[in-house]
Amino acid sequence: MAQDERSRGPLAGKVALVAGATRGAGRAMAVELCRAGATVYATGRTTRQRLSEVGRAGETIEQTAELAAEAGRDAGGAARAVAVDHLDAEQVRELVARIDREEGVLDILVNDLWGGDRLIGFDKKLWEHDLDDGLRALRLGIDSHLITSACALPLLIRRPGGLLIEVTDGTEEYNRNYREPLFYDLAKAAPLRMARALAEETEPYGTTVVCLTPGWLRSEAMLDTYFKVTEERWRDGCATDPHFAISETPTFVGRAVAALAADPEVARWNGQSLSSGGLAKVYGFTDVDGSAPDAWRYIAEVQSAGKPADVTGYR
Repeated sequence: MAQDERSRGPLAGKVALVAGATRGAGRAMAVELCRAGATVYATGRTTRQRLSEVGRAGETIEQTAELAAEAGRDAGGAARAVAVDHLDAEQVRELVARIDREEGVLDILVNDLWGGDRLIGFDKKLWEHDLDDGLRALRLGIDSHLITSACALPLLIRRPGGLLIEVTDGTEEYNRNYREPLFYDLAKAAPLRMARALAEETEPYGTTVVCLTPGWLRSEAMLDTYFKVTEERWRDGCATDPHFAISETPTFVGRAVAALAADPEVARWNGQSLSSGGLAKVYGFTDVDGSAPDAWRYIAEVQSAGKPADVTGYR
């Protein structure tokens, strides 16, 4: 076998769309899919020419595509940055038409669309919350997913074996609890229900649909806005909240996505709620430091139970 054939990744020849890949989990998912050999379309609203309402300059879809392309260089991967507002159905239709025109197929769709944290008043009752902010958050966290799936599923289901991953915050079990405030609760519960419903609707076409959550994600905003630390010094954040010790890098959930996409038996998960920590036990991947944090089990058994922070046995 030729060297170039041996070096091709397990997803070589596959085409993926990561919707919401500007930063955080979405960026890591695009990078890890490309590292595994996929051709990845990375979309988002912040470009080098234009800043989205999230307001984080320097985190762009072009940067995501460059990181992904470099990661996939020896595995057959490729990456393309496409500016898309996923609340604009016409823009999403144009994106899907482009993928169809250039690749003729879509194998993996990841709905990692959010960008609503700044709109959430986490200490507000419904009647106290800014109504416009709350409704905008629902648009960003629910409508964007529905629009993208409605436009992209006809291409994804064209041939058997397609995979749709809805991304949320929290497992189905954990989200049975109230996730204060109401707008956040609705935004993060909806993808779980979408995955279950779309699993039913697409099963006759051989498509698998799951909902995936990271654990306590060390996104750029979590590090610099909430904990005032860098990734290199992330453990300093434990002085603010000792339970931050269970946190994980975006790469961990990115590796979960790549593992799902490469699993020939991925249909066993159809309709289910999955987590990065849970999938690490099945597929054997780790975070960048070699650990495998099981955040949602830790949150239930230690943090929510009021026990002192101790990640022994959880990462």
